[in-house]
Amino acid sequence: VQLQASGGGLVQPGGSLRLSCVGSGYRSSVYTYGWFRQAPGKEREGVSFISERPGSTYYADSVQGRFTISVDNAKNTVYLQMNNLKPEDTAVYYCAIRFGSMTYDVRSYDSWGQGTLVTVSS
Repeated sequence: VQLQASGGGLVQPGGSLRLSCVGSGYRSSVYTYGWFRQAPGKEREGVSFISERPGSTYYADSVQGRFTISVDNAKNTVYLQMNNLKPEDTAVYYCAIRFGSMTYDVRSYDSWGQGTLVTVSS
């Protein structure tokens, strides 16, 4: 299983970015994708999750209403649309997958992408 994340960059406060994570080497009818982030000096935290069950998504309170997660199963790709970005969103963002039900525990994810840096600054 391999995951490749992309789409990070430098953006001004209030701006938008869309992260992508392309997966390969697996095919499963049961999955949960997660986007996590890790800011300097802080622990990795869950940002948003999506599973194969229709309508099954989760957002951390800090991003609710600003971020949207989606998945294209035909492409094994999960996206994170990030709008109205704030300086506190600055972090390395990681995608991950587990072949099971949704959980927000970082330790429960089987495979991880390499991370993509998002910097929100004027």
